[in-house]
Amino acid sequence: MAFRFRSGRLSLNLCATVGERWRGRFERLPAPHDLARWYVEAQLIPEAPQLDPADLERARIVREAIYRGATALVSGERIRRADEATISSAARPAPLVPQLRNAQLHWSTPGDTAGPALLSTVARDAIDLFAGPYAGRVRACASDECGILFLDSSRPGQRRWCSSSACGGRERASSYRRRHRSGGRP
Repeated sequence: MAFRFRSGRLSLNLCATVGERWRGRFERLPAPHDLARWYVEAQLIPEAPQLDPADLERARIVREAIYRGATALVSGERIRRADEATISSAARPAPLVPQLRNAQLHWSTPGDTAGPALLSTVARDAIDLFAGPYAGRVRACASDECGILFLDSSRPGQRRWCSSSACGGRERASSYRRRHRSGGRP
């Protein structure tokens, strides 16, 4: 299953590993190797780490806490304390360690197991987002067929779609077809 990386933040991209939350709700992380693949495709590490079912379960729990926290921000509500505690707990282990190789950034795990470091990196991103200056810029895609949470990094802060080329483009094309079918003018 393809992963979606349109959110503009690592932690919100993890939330997109559940598809169609409003309708059928399908899991893009059914097995530990899928989570490992997500970490690689999210460009956290170059090779898939060895993860176990406990790593997957913990990541899903943290993902849902991040999702609830982000939707609370979108709705202008406070993040539940239980969700804050879940995210904070996941952030406690040492995160990935930045390394400089050939004038490029590379990440490595600080110990023998990658799962806690990778999840800590994601949780720390959520904390930075939720407690930082961009907390008020978390949005939900306006497309009826999407619902991805994203960071609105536009200058005016009025972005409606997760991606101008994906959902935004489809909406503009649909609007154009409706106007021209009904004989209306733009």
